[in-house]
Amino acid sequence: MLKNDMAISVTGLEKSYKNLKVLKGIQFSIKKGSIFALLGSNGAGKTTAIKILTTLIKPDKGSVQICGYDILRQSNEVRGVISLTGQFAAVDEIMTGRENLRMIGKLRHLSEVNNRVDELLKRFDLLEASDRRVATYSGGMRRRLDLAMSLLGKPSVIFLDEPTTGLDPQSRLSMWKIIKDLTQSGITVFLTTQYLDEADQLADHIAILNEGKIVAEGTSAELKKLLPHGHIELKFYNDTGLKAAGELLQEYGCSSDKQNTTLSVATDGSLKQITDILNKLEKQGIPVAEFSQKQATLEDVFLTIIGENKEKEAI
Repeated sequence: MLKNDMAISVTGLEKSYKNLKVLKGIQFSIKKGSIFALLGSNGAGKTTAIKILTTLIKPDKGSVQICGYDILRQSNEVRGVISLTGQFAAVDEIMTGRENLRMIGKLRHLSEVNNRVDELLKRFDLLEASDRRVATYSGGMRRRLDLAMSLLGKPSVIFLDEPTTGLDPQSRLSMWKIIKDLTQSGITVFLTTQYLDEADQLADHIAILNEGKIVAEGTSAELKKLLPHGHIELKFYNDTGLKAAGELLQEYGCSSDKQNTTLSVATDGSLKQITDILNKLEKQGIPVAEFSQKQATLEDVFLTIIGENKEKEAI
């Protein structure tokens, strides 16, 4: 891939806070007009990475180029082509949606602010509520307004730090569509999220960060191939059966869905192991309502990789 096709290039990035090494030489590249998702548990270093890339803090070592600009030598130029939307909507609740947008436009010294504000209000389905105080907005409306404010300056790269946290399912889907639409206009999206299905649905490329290191990266499909055998899903008639099965099969690695009375059990894909699991349930008199074999999900991959990495460090 040509260097000028890259919106972001990160090489050997390191950052420590006193004796705590948070980033340990990470590197990755993000293609222009794509969606990149950085996944990791709490404390993995995601927030530190974003702070460095958005020029809020300086790295100890390594280099970062954003749209051809060096974040240390050309920090002002970098700030001119990026925008950051944090985990919580940074909007003024006393002001109206329109007033929030106009205020940011004036702070950025933008020309034709009113036209740009109207364009964004329409784009984010906020036109009817534009003259209402933001205090009356729903969580999804606030997130859309926050994102609209980030786009006023027409950035080339936008950083979205857990953009759908706290949103209801319908608002999440609405935000997903907005994020996908951003790339249609050539914007590069750097996404962090705690929802693995979100990364699966949105991201062109995914990197998993664990304890300061990139431990896996690729497309969602490529990452899923790391666990070719997937898991089986067992549905039970009631909560009693679900609980008993979970206790009986805990050695395999299980996750339960109480709402649907289903149990996901990790397997090696062999007929023998699947047969053994079903025989165990039968011997204990635990009836299975439905049985199906599933391919690995991104969540399966994430939990396996993080778990394996912790085991290696413990050895």
